[in-house]
Amino acid sequence: MMNSTDILSERDERGHHVVPSRQAPIQSAEEMQAELARLRAHVAATERTTALRCKVSEKGAVSVYGLGRFPVTLYKEQWARLLGDVEAIKDFIARNEDRLKSKGE
Repeated sequence: MMNSTDILSERDERGHHVVPSRQAPIQSAEEMQAELARLRAHVAATERTTALRCKVSEKGAVSVYGLGRFPVTLYKEQWARLLGDVEAIKDFIARNEDRLKSKGE
């Protein structure tokens, strides 16, 4: 039986791991279109959502997922303080709009 290290042992000319396809090669234009549609549906289904998710961390803090690569984790008192100053934070952002960047800039 093949394990994950066997699968990843093949490398291309640049040294990158090559994962063999589990499907037979695409032979016709119709099969290629069907495979393209399948891949597009897969990408659409696996794209990150913009919804925020909250979890209780191992240490009892609140972790908010969905803002970036890593969660934002604060204890409940910190969240209460932050959320209590939402208007001040919004005002600060508005006053400094010209100096602030958006993600992707």
